[in-house]
Amino acid sequence: MLIQRLQSPSTAIRSCVSCQSNASASVLDAFRALTLRPPTNPHLLFFRNATHKSQGSINSKKNGPGKRLGAKKTGGQHVLPSQIIFRQRGTLWHAGENAGCGRDHTIFAKQEGFVRYYSDPRRHAKRKYIGVALTPDQRLPTSPGMARRRRLGMEAVPITTSTPLPPAERLDEGIEITGEIEQELGAPGTSMAEERGVVVIKKKGRPDMTLRLRPGGMFRQSNWEIGRVAERAGIKVRKFKPGDRFAAWRKRVARKKAVAAKKTLKKRK
Repeated sequence: MLIQRLQSPSTAIRSCVSCQSNASASVLDAFRALTLRPPTNPHLLFFRNATHKSQGSINSKKNGPGKRLGAKKTGGQHVLPSQIIFRQRGTLWHAGENAGCGRDHTIFAKQEGFVRYYSDPRRHAKRKYIGVALTPDQRLPTSPGMARRRRLGMEAVPITTSTPLPPAERLDEGIEITGEIEQELGAPGTSMAEERGVVVIKKKGRPDMTLRLRPGGMFRQSNWEIGRVAERAGIKVRKFKPGDRFAAWRKRVARKKAVAAKKTLKKRK
């Protein structure tokens, strides 16, 4: 839309009037020397304001995606180091024991443990804190007079001595085991012996099965032993023939040609 704009009176007079004053001391002579001349510029000017900015982030969409704020871990839930516990804008919750606060006020765990939401009047009367307890039964905040807890990921447990068995023992199921028995695993009626992180299972007609304690906390065979399970079970596999290595490729090409032919027939219809 074109909007009219009027010039100020002083500007209009200056544009319409030209002063041709002679060297005279009289004011009347100076006014007589004023002559009117037609204006060089029109009195009315037209201009148009921009209705939309052409570039810039100000014109981006206003309804952006949510930031997924809030609690990511509940009280008592197990966490690992660097896992996010709470996302927020501002310090509604503050970082407590074994927890840290990022630059966007995200609370994260610094130690492996269990999440605790608590308040600490000794530190601040009104602030709320999120911390990580090292054990399930630990309560936060920790009293200043309590002993410091170790942060090595280990817990003190009493040493128990197990009763050793004879070198070999025959069971009703036909399974023979050796070593010290710590616990029974597997299906009922099947026993396994654990000795220094190794479980050995012996069964009639089959080779010994050795299970070792792995980093994941489970007893299993080595990868190379698992790969030879079929060989130990007596399963025979057809030997590889070099002449057959192109059979799969030929079948794949034939399939592609058949599919392409079907597509061309459909297009013609």
